[in-house]
Amino acid sequence: MLSILKSEWFKLRKSKIFGILLVGPLIGLGAGIGADTAEAAGMINEWYMLLVYMNLPYSVLFLPLVTGVLASLVCRYEHQAGGWKQLLALPVTRGKVFAAKYVLTLLLVLLIQLFYLAAILVAGLYKGVADPFPAAIVWKSILGGWVATFPLVALQLWMSVWFKSFAAPFAVNVVFTLPSILAMNSEKVGPYYPWAQPFAMMYPATDTGDIFFIPWEQLLTVIGGFFILFYLGGYFYFQRKAV
Repeated sequence: MLSILKSEWFKLRKSKIFGILLVGPLIGLGAGIGADTAEAAGMINEWYMLLVYMNLPYSVLFLPLVTGVLASLVCRYEHQAGGWKQLLALPVTRGKVFAAKYVLTLLLVLLIQLFYLAAILVAGLYKGVADPFPAAIVWKSILGGWVATFPLVALQLWMSVWFKSFAAPFAVNVVFTLPSILAMNSEKVGPYYPWAQPFAMMYPATDTGDIFFIPWEQLLTVIGGFFILFYLGGYFYFQRKAV
């Protein structure tokens, strides 16, 4: 597995991966710097307001969409000039190849989340937020958003293995990401819509009366269920895929 991961990373280094990793955090940083958090001063921790403003464009649109871009990138070389045949001719199993691509994509998403954490800190320092930094809430948001991408990465990797076109998996992702803006406002649909889970997991809600509050137990059950469904679907499809 480790050798396959190293090989996959070596192929990605030749792409424009570093620019993609920074786009989302920079979008969040811009939203944070432009946010008017002064109205919250003295009522709630100003960091909470900053997090809400930054999370809206980042977790609702960028984070779900970037899973499709990254998954397409890790399969890009295999779709060119018989790359799948060359890769699977090596002494590696299809299961390990699929798992390695999945793990690498997740690690890239985690790296984006850490860059986003840095963007939160920079935005707060720039605006001179004096309230205590809520480390527990922020880390819950960062790690929660990462966990919420587990099923999305699995689905996008499945689509990227299936389609030769780089644009096709991304188009599928866009089609399902845009309705999440409406889905997350629905008490019946939002908690079960996979593309709305990053926002739900990253939203700093602690009050059960909050409109966007969803119990973590429910969120993790939904995310776990979709992860198993999408990962096994992609795994077994890849096992039978003709190359």
